[in-house]
Amino acid sequence: MRYCESPYFFQRRKTREIVIGDTAHGGVIIGGDHPVVKQSMITCDTMDTAASVQQTLDLVKVGCQIVRITAPTVKDAANLENIVAELRKVGVTVPIVADIHFKPEAAMEAVKWVEVIRVNPGNYADTKKFAIKEYSDAQYAEELKRIEEKFAPLVLECKKLKRCIRIGTNHGSLSDRIMNRFGDSPLGMIESALEFAHICRKHDFHNFKFSMKSSNPKVMIECYRLLVARLNKLGADWNYPIHLGVTEAGEGEDGRIKSAIGIGSLLCDGLGDTIRVSLTEDSPHEIPVCQDLLALIPKLTNSELRLPYSEFPFDPFHFEKRATPEIPLNDTMKCGGEQLIRVVVTWATYDKVAPKIRPKDDVRPEAVYEDLNVFEIDPTQDFEINCDTQLVTVKDGVKLPAITAFRLLAAKLKRLGRKNPILLKDCINFEPVPLAPNIALLQAGVVIGALLADGIGDAILIRGESGAGLSLRLAYNVLQAAGCRSFKTDYVACPSCGRTLFNLQTVTARIKARTEHLKGVKIAIMGCIVNGPGEMADADFGYVGGAPNKINLYVGKQAIKFNIPEAEAVERLVDLIKEHGKWVEPETA
Repeated sequence: MRYCESPYFFQRRKTREIVIGDTAHGGVIIGGDHPVVKQSMITCDTMDTAASVQQTLDLVKVGCQIVRITAPTVKDAANLENIVAELRKVGVTVPIVADIHFKPEAAMEAVKWVEVIRVNPGNYADTKKFAIKEYSDAQYAEELKRIEEKFAPLVLECKKLKRCIRIGTNHGSLSDRIMNRFGDSPLGMIESALEFAHICRKHDFHNFKFSMKSSNPKVMIECYRLLVARLNKLGADWNYPIHLGVTEAGEGEDGRIKSAIGIGSLLCDGLGDTIRVSLTEDSPHEIPVCQDLLALIPKLTNSELRLPYSEFPFDPFHFEKRATPEIPLNDTMKCGGEQLIRVVVTWATYDKVAPKIRPKDDVRPEAVYEDLNVFEIDPTQDFEINCDTQLVTVKDGVKLPAITAFRLLAAKLKRLGRKNPILLKDCINFEPVPLAPNIALLQAGVVIGALLADGIGDAILIRGESGAGLSLRLAYNVLQAAGCRSFKTDYVACPSCGRTLFNLQTVTARIKARTEHLKGVKIAIMGCIVNGPGEMADADFGYVGGAPNKINLYVGKQAIKFNIPEAEAVERLVDLIKEHGKWVEPETA
């Protein structure tokens, strides 16, 4: 199975066009040769018509092309009529997506008023209680029949009203039925989505798109690759558009880097027809990141030189770090093998940051590029290497994008039967002027993150960020976002929506103020239970909105404390961390 023609040549996946709304009056066409569409989601209560309209206007003003609004109840879904009417009254024709979880009846109400219905196969007709149950083939067939009975009415109504459906699978909300048969896996996410797609096609409805979202960029990348490979195998007429997004990416640099890794790497492989960057910030902040990411892709991809290779130097559907021997990087540090992925800096950066490094600092240079014994290779040319213990990298100035060049280097080493450790660079061809920090951050996330997600890389060097301290910190942030190192507390935070039961930005700031010194601890902050328990499965602790002003606290995916008053919840979370031996007191200045 293949998800793209070649990992060395950019060719956008050719998808069928789907129509969202009336294209003569502000509608959008997704797929085909149309540009990638940017979208976001408002965060206020759907019953607050004025706030919903204003937040939508704010998004449209910054370039958002599709706006999503949650509809958790039939009452909320009915109020979409008023929101849409007010928007149309002021001449705003942006298509609206109703976000549906748990309530098919809410979908049947929302479809009357909006252009798109987003359904989550994990909870549209199923439940998630982490129950363990064996299904016979006959029982499973009966379950699929039950799902069709619940979903088909929406399909027929969308067909009648010329609406669109987004089949949106979330890693955090796979149903118990899927979990029991396929496990908590990319395969389970694909099967969950395809069940709903088969129902659409059975009723000759094709105006739908897929999404496969996870808070883990590696899982998200694997899911989309596997989905597209499966669609290709099913046939040419399964070329439905793809919506890309890393869910619960978080805020600030961390959220942007995670999104760059997941969304950017797939865009570079030619996948994706519409995107959303999910940040725990005000929604209008998401659109400039989308715009910057999309603007970077032509620069980071090879669409001119068609290389005569098509084999993958990595397994695109199952992450496995490329096997290398452990070698000395310098007198005090090793890389390769089971070692951590190391952070390399230039002498210019080292001279500026070294005097500020304290003995216990985790963010520190681990080697200097100019001092390394590194073999610089032009992978477009034939080369010889007579041992596996030589550190290698791509030579500066090679006329290839960095992702392509390093994949080609790994492929040629594989052909030679060599397992040399590889030093990754975020850029091999330099700009005439330094990159702006926001662009340098995204570029490093896309290039280094994509290669790490391929399993390639034993050390990294970032030079696109001209600030010495910023470039060093960025290197560690990319490694943490890619799941390769943990030098600080890791937060999984949802971006907020109308289902959220507390102020996510305020609460996230409070939790960070109390816990950001807990290196290696992963904390999930979730506004509601839609994705909370599932996305928190690999988190150590979770803080989840259970009811208005009430918080549930989790250890892993298990709820431990219920209905804690919000005013007490952060300190109770700290108490829970202490109970489980993960707490250390912060160092005083």
